[in-house]
Amino acid sequence: MSDRIIRAISSDGLVQAAAICSRDLTERARQIHKTLPVATAALGRTLAGAAMMGNALKGQGASLTLQIKGGGPLGTILAVADTDGNVRGYVTNPRVDLPLRADGKLDVGTAVGAGGTMTVIKDLNMREPYVGTVDLLGGEIAEDIAGYFVESEQIPTACGLGVLIDRDQSVRAAGGYLIQLMPGYTEDTVVMVEGGIMAAGNVSAILDKDPDPEHMLRQVMSDFDLKILESSEVEYRCYCSRERVERALLSLGADELASIVREQGGCQMSCQFCDTVYDFSAEELNAMIDGLRAGQ
Repeated sequence: MSDRIIRAISSDGLVQAAAICSRDLTERARQIHKTLPVATAALGRTLAGAAMMGNALKGQGASLTLQIKGGGPLGTILAVADTDGNVRGYVTNPRVDLPLRADGKLDVGTAVGAGGTMTVIKDLNMREPYVGTVDLLGGEIAEDIAGYFVESEQIPTACGLGVLIDRDQSVRAAGGYLIQLMPGYTEDTVVMVEGGIMAAGNVSAILDKDPDPEHMLRQVMSDFDLKILESSEVEYRCYCSRERVERALLSLGADELASIVREQGGCQMSCQFCDTVYDFSAEELNAMIDGLRAGQ
């Protein structure tokens, strides 16, 4: 089954939810960035969370950036999603390796660090993007995303994320859910959501048995009558191109480009998200310089 996001609402309209299976896109990120298991888990959780959040945006060309700076050895974790939920991302230090926790699980919280911030940037193609920053609650990412919605958007939210790593360090299962209470909810609604989450258990264990996000969401929200609103395939997708990299070089200005030619000859530019390398010769850079100076 290919990676997929679903969106749903309870029949009483009091709960909206999203769920994602993201095994393939997380494995793609692992292969691109050559992450070790704890970095794979942290990046995979961030990618899944960003994909669900981006998929909720409206507007052609809108995007969502989820940035985590926890102060731990992984450094910055960043994911960018479009409105379809396609996502790309990276972690600053992909080769971090930590001992397992006492319960045998990957120590994502320590790798991320709990003393930093989570920032959400929503670019809705307006004059200024929306930027919201909250303190991390523990660095496990799911609870931090839930905390962001409560603090910045005043939406009671539950989030579950999981990445299961196989013995060969590949991704065996990955995904998560996002459950949000709508205006008019009651204490009974809260009890039903919390009870379903507790009964369902670990996200990665559910998806390891069945990678269908709808099945997982129905299991987690077993006390609700759910209506599926939409279902869409998602993937790890980078939008870089030689033309975009060329525009970035042009933005440096003629003098800076001339300095690069003098000191290095040509230059190589690598995409942070997909590691594609773009080579520009001295002749190509000089042509850019001539074009910039001719336009002055």
